[in-house]
Amino acid sequence: MLVETGTDAAAAPAACPPPIARVALLSNPTASGNRALLPQIRAFCAEQRDIFHYEVERVDQIGTALRRIARVKPRVLVINGGDGTVQAALTEIHNGGHFGDDPPPVAVLPNGKTNLIAFDLGANGDPLETLERVLAIARSDLDRHIVERELIALSDGTGKGRTVLGMFLGGAGLADIMLYCRHHIYPLGLPNGVSHFLTFVAALVSILLGVGSGLFPKKPNPVEVSGVRRGRLQGRYAVLVVTTLERLILHGAMPGGGRERAGALQLIAVERRPAAVLRVIFGSLFGRLGKARFGGVHVERSDEIRIEAEHSSVILDGEIFEASRSRPIVLRRTGPVAFLRLFAPAA
Repeated sequence: MLVETGTDAAAAPAACPPPIARVALLSNPTASGNRALLPQIRAFCAEQRDIFHYEVERVDQIGTALRRIARVKPRVLVINGGDGTVQAALTEIHNGGHFGDDPPPVAVLPNGKTNLIAFDLGANGDPLETLERVLAIARSDLDRHIVERELIALSDGTGKGRTVLGMFLGGAGLADIMLYCRHHIYPLGLPNGVSHFLTFVAALVSILLGVGSGLFPKKPNPVEVSGVRRGRLQGRYAVLVVTTLERLILHGAMPGGGRERAGALQLIAVERRPAAVLRVIFGSLFGRLGKARFGGVHVERSDEIRIEAEHSSVILDGEIFEASRSRPIVLRRTGPVAFLRLFAPAA
């Protein structure tokens, strides 16, 4: 095993990468889970001859990392970081062309704050155990575990700005809730599960009581969503989700899933009304969301979605963007990308 870092060249090891590797591991040491776990991952990699481990400390080093990783021709590329690290790596893989027309399937370790992408691919346990599982799959029948997912391509619609790729976008009230958690709850140093529960309670109380300042997430600004089957959605939304994931943490299957449906981008918009929010909570818990119609809950699929607002944030896999009337957020589907699912489909 060879470890390389994305630090200055003078600080990087002088060794050359091996000619091939079954697994290439791209680690972000600054990810929350890596602060404690990375020494164990380094020790595990040191015992394996067919793992190439590259560490980056900043997002702008990911391009260099992938160029180096492409030289070892891995069967699987593993990303060890949060959803933001995954988003940056997917964007670089798509835009950088480092692997030509045949990039390796991507696996994700559950080592960030939310781990939505890792959860969708079946990695919801210990990151080190997940890495061991990935290595075992890479040494055996890889094809049975490869799945395809489209990605969300986010741009301002002009064709001039940069296009960013990801798999989960939260907007309207959900973006405000995510930012509330990031700025007010995470600094308390609580476990992720406790932090997310406190955020959920604060958000629910805010919606039920109609408050939105001080101790609670702020009230969302009105947004306008177009490109959906009904033509246009307008209003204040407690939740606005656009995703290509098939599984979410609240309840297993994503509503509206199934390849027989038209459109790869899956949209859930929940109006900021107590009754609508309670309906979506209970509908999700009992697996009815997307199967039955609920007042104030909109479930759609589309190939292109446009979000406009008077200054409303959206968050794509951890990165914040601002939607406005002059610069709307435009979301389009990409072609299929190969990922490694840790559970094989039933025979």
